[in-house]
Amino acid sequence: MATFVLIPGAGGEAWYWHLVVPEIEARGHEAVAVDLPAGDDDAGWNEYAAAIDGAIGDRSELVLVAQSLGGFSAPIVCDRRSVDLLVLLNAMIPAPGETGEAWWSTTKQSAAQAAYLASIGLKPEDGNDDAIVYLHDLPPRVLEEATKRGEPNQSWTPMTQSWPLARWPDVPTRVLAGRDDRLFPAEFQRRVARERLGLEADLIEGGHLVAWSHPRELVDRLERYRAEITATPAR
Repeated sequence: MATFVLIPGAGGEAWYWHLVVPEIEARGHEAVAVDLPAGDDDAGWNEYAAAIDGAIGDRSELVLVAQSLGGFSAPIVCDRRSVDLLVLLNAMIPAPGETGEAWWSTTKQSAAQAAYLASIGLKPEDGNDDAIVYLHDLPPRVLEEATKRGEPNQSWTPMTQSWPLARWPDVPTRVLAGRDDRLFPAEFQRRVARERLGLEADLIEGGHLVAWSHPRELVDRLERYRAEITATPAR
């Protein structure tokens, strides 16, 4: 039995994974959805990593799944303990010494997003509309529930801190990009994954919030990745 450790993006709420957890458990594995101290102005990358590590406890056979901003903190955990697999889901991939706020310009995210929005018939100003960028592909029930909960707070503190690792951790890594992601377009994610990790990103149906729009398909893909790693000698 594997343990899937589910790391949310900005806002840090474990609730982001509420549709994924039962899908993982139905396949006979354990799911640990992590709450991050996202609203705490005293918490940075090390505190985020400590929260993940604490949620894991003494569990083993770990598969870490990092959504969006979680791409900064998950590799720190991989550098501290044994992890079988890291999956980056529409995730920010940091470079050594890079801050979260610098990532946007160094990766040229803004230009990539603007070009993608134009390619699907949207205006540049649509990139400032959360409903258009994040919520466009959610099922009505999920959209209603997410809207009622509102957007959680996200402190800017970690974004000002340099990513502390000198190199990417020695852990098998997969990059998974939502085909219709309007924040981090799929081709943008593919380019960043090639440049920074030398990896090819796989595609999955859905936008930036795949865990809400396609939870079953997401878990199918995660399970496939886990099976591949289990069958392949560690590198």
